[in-house]
Amino acid sequence: MILDCAIIGGGPAGLTAGLYTTRGGLENVTMFEKGMPGGQITSSSEIENYPGVTGEITGMDLMMPWPEQCQKFGLKHAMVEVLRVSKEGNLFTIHKGDGTTEQAHSVIIGTGSSPRRAGFKGENEFFGRGVSTCATCDGFFYKGKEVAVIGGGDTALEEALYLAKLCSKVYLVHRRDSFRSAPNTVERIKKTENIELVLNSVPDEVYGDAMGVTGLKVKNNNGEIRDIAVPGVFTFVGNDVNNQTLIQEDGTFLCEMNASGEVIVDISMKTSVPGLFATGDMRIAAPKQVVSAAGDGAVAALQAISYVDELLND
Repeated sequence: MILDCAIIGGGPAGLTAGLYTTRGGLENVTMFEKGMPGGQITSSSEIENYPGVTGEITGMDLMMPWPEQCQKFGLKHAMVEVLRVSKEGNLFTIHKGDGTTEQAHSVIIGTGSSPRRAGFKGENEFFGRGVSTCATCDGFFYKGKEVAVIGGGDTALEEALYLAKLCSKVYLVHRRDSFRSAPNTVERIKKTENIELVLNSVPDEVYGDAMGVTGLKVKNNNGEIRDIAVPGVFTFVGNDVNNQTLIQEDGTFLCEMNASGEVIVDISMKTSVPGLFATGDMRIAAPKQVVSAAGDGAVAALQAISYVDELLND
């Protein structure tokens, strides 16, 4: 049986797409997610900025009811990895990790991105317990406290400025003596009194206890170690887009991508391939917020419904 819509990825974008496609009239929709649905946000220890959700709630608790709501309207969940999505004529082929394939009239892909790790000692151990890659998600927990930011690009500097409004002090650690950022952003950094530049330095080790991070050791170009006592460390050294499922057998991508490997979409989440929609962190200009990813999923779903309707009724 040919699927009306195949949804690749079970994060906020994929789940919302599943809700809207099934509730909107598509009868044969499967979401392919190799693990439990929920996405990256399930690893967050506390969520305070999702609209309508008050009080303390973990990312896991936030996402827990989403699959049940989607499945009530007929969404199927296939717990299998998708290796590749290809298209011939008007039909997409979903190549699965178990060696089988399925066909679909439309595809909504929301496989997200993975924050790149900086690679210093203790980073993985304390990730989610003082080490973070999202200032807007976790910055409020350090209100009035000192934190460290690692990175030298636009994101690192913009997040340092954001944290400087909440925190008593921000140590900005960068391996060079100049930044890879817009000149006006660099100027703002230099004029912000509670941001201390720690240049020509790299993180050597983050350490702590059972409660979380208590400090960061950085090493300068001369090999000297500086110990900075902070309860929070934010790393912004880039993201890796999870675009592997769009790579074809000949090494090209199924649709148009930018130089960073993000999918190029229009305001309707349409890609350069008719019937293929991209959502969430993997698309260009993604805000990388749960609420935004959910919005993408809704938009893509509505477009997929119209596309399939026109395709099957021409």
